[in-house]
Amino acid sequence: MRIDLGPEVEKFRGEVRDWIKTNRFQELDQIDEEEYNLFASPSEAVQEWVSRLRKDRWLCVAWPEEYGGRGLGPLELSVVNQEFAAAKVPRITMGMGEWLVGPSIIAHATEEQKAFFLPRIVSGEDRYCQGFSEPDAGSDLAGLKTKGVVEGDEIIVTGQKVWTSGASRCNMVFTLARTDPEAPKHNGISYVLVPMDDNNVTYRPIKQITGESHFFEVFYDGARAPMFNVIGGLNNGWKVAMTTLGNERGATAATQHLRFEGELWDLVDLAKKLGKSEDPLVRQHLAWAYTHVELMRMQGLRILAGIAAGKGLGPESSINKLFWSEYHKRLGEVAMEILGPAGFATAGANGVDAQRWWHTFLSARAETIYAGTSEIQRKIISERVLGLPRESQVKKAQSA
Repeated sequence: MRIDLGPEVEKFRGEVRDWIKTNRFQELDQIDEEEYNLFASPSEAVQEWVSRLRKDRWLCVAWPEEYGGRGLGPLELSVVNQEFAAAKVPRITMGMGEWLVGPSIIAHATEEQKAFFLPRIVSGEDRYCQGFSEPDAGSDLAGLKTKGVVEGDEIIVTGQKVWTSGASRCNMVFTLARTDPEAPKHNGISYVLVPMDDNNVTYRPIKQITGESHFFEVFYDGARAPMFNVIGGLNNGWKVAMTTLGNERGATAATQHLRFEGELWDLVDLAKKLGKSEDPLVRQHLAWAYTHVELMRMQGLRILAGIAAGKGLGPESSINKLFWSEYHKRLGEVAMEILGPAGFATAGANGVDAQRWWHTFLSARAETIYAGTSEIQRKIISERVLGLPRESQVKKAQSA
């Protein structure tokens, strides 16, 4: 099944294909795009590919042209994702700067702020991590305690964040801070772009079971930022944060299945390599995974159809986030079941890349937590999609 997106979009698809054909080179298959998107040390191949992407404006493609993007709409963006995936070339992005803080700046910042901050993301000069979650404020994000105090034309931030991905590779952190302690819980919060270098910001790695550290604790000990770095206005940060979270949950919903399709066939190849492809239970697990990827593909087509009809992605993005994260968590378990004893071998033993599947198994469990836990997504779906009464209303009725 394929949706006719119209002649203009299909013409654009041809342009994307032609550009990829002209610019691809042999070393591209050595690039780990996920690592680059977290600003790992780039190889020469990465630097060359990013240089070509940036030169022809294939970074931050959904952003307005005046800020370094291409001004692409959701349909064209889905085409870019599809064609890069089909050609098996890295769809490099500028990390959280491109797909989280950038859209929030576009939606809520002044023209002066857009003109200053957005080009710095495209150029790679500013590399962002996310300062939202705290030790006592995860799912209940509005319960945050990090403080922001206005002093002249600066805001001084003091507090702690946790589970900050890639903090060691970034020089900016988009931060939620409480700037009016007397305001109601969801008010009095500001969205601040805080410089990390030489600014009383320190980070401490959180060691994972693998021995790696992808997450960090971040401490602000009187970190300073110009008031110019407050996006959306003082005490209006919750509204800006909802834009950020909406992009985090649903920005790639229309093409989400592409991420999982290749992974599934790699798992099928693993089963064959280990001589387990004829095992009835393994085949049942793989059939289950295939149907779920197909459901994601069909949901993506549905979203594309809605976009083509002028419908935006609202709270339905929570359905997408809940579905793919719970699926991926289970797929990681299936992979470890297929590996069996080989899963305890060192990477590369017997020609099996066990380490890759360890990462899938472990990281997928975090996916049901970040960007809103599965429990939070179910709550959003029940209230905003199904129209069920709020939990507080139910409790009040039960106690009456």
